[in-house]
Amino acid sequence: MIRPQMMTGRQLTTALLMLIAIAVTGCAGNPKQSEQNQKLAETHYKLGLDALSKEGMLPKAFEELMKSDALRPNQPEVLDALAYAWLLRGNFANAEAYYKRAMRHDAGSATKNNYANLLNRSGRFKEAEVMARAALDDPRYPNQDFAFINLGDALLGQKRIAEAVKAYNQAQTFSPESLLPKIKTANAYAEDNRLNEARLLYQALYNNNKSNRSIVEGLLTILKKQGSKSQARQILEDFNQNAASVMDQAWALDEMERLY
Repeated sequence: MIRPQMMTGRQLTTALLMLIAIAVTGCAGNPKQSEQNQKLAETHYKLGLDALSKEGMLPKAFEELMKSDALRPNQPEVLDALAYAWLLRGNFANAEAYYKRAMRHDAGSATKNNYANLLNRSGRFKEAEVMARAALDDPRYPNQDFAFINLGDALLGQKRIAEAVKAYNQAQTFSPESLLPKIKTANAYAEDNRLNEARLLYQALYNNNKSNRSIVEGLLTILKKQGSKSQARQILEDFNQNAASVMDQAWALDEMERLY
């Protein structure tokens, strides 16, 4: 049997240098292809974002975002979107891996805030606090209201009620018309067993938002704790009349049955 001729050390080094030179020349000599890949990656990213916003389109979102990542790897905004897609899929481990990967590639406050939300949902409140504060380190970040909400949730999870309420109040200053900071504050009062304050705040919210199920649920919890069954039933009857969906109406009827 004829064996292949073996290269000497010098010949091997020369061959490797030639291969490197060819690779470098090929990359440098094909800027048009690189530009096309960049544009195509951006297109797939936008299609992925659009699919993420539509019900039932999660597989399509994964397809487009993964194509974008393959064409132009390690773009933090693409990795952030993939993390969110995994979160929607219910896979927190993969979501966390993509958030961490995005941050290794200089992701900004949006990714840190999104990661804080994931950590809160996982019950890792101290880590969530660190991430939310990191997101708030950049005063240019446009969604500071959500970062303060995540910070408040992280603090509330650690039973630091007064600090949580302060964070929710700060969220309100950035988004004066939002109901969420008020709802979160009422929940914090309830968590601290300040039921009268929680009830007053929920009642004020309910008076102007009688079809909002989150508000009705919060107020109902307080009324049950205080033994105000007749008022709880009246609120459920009103909500049943104003409910935005059949499912909300069914929920109200079920809750009325549970009261008695």
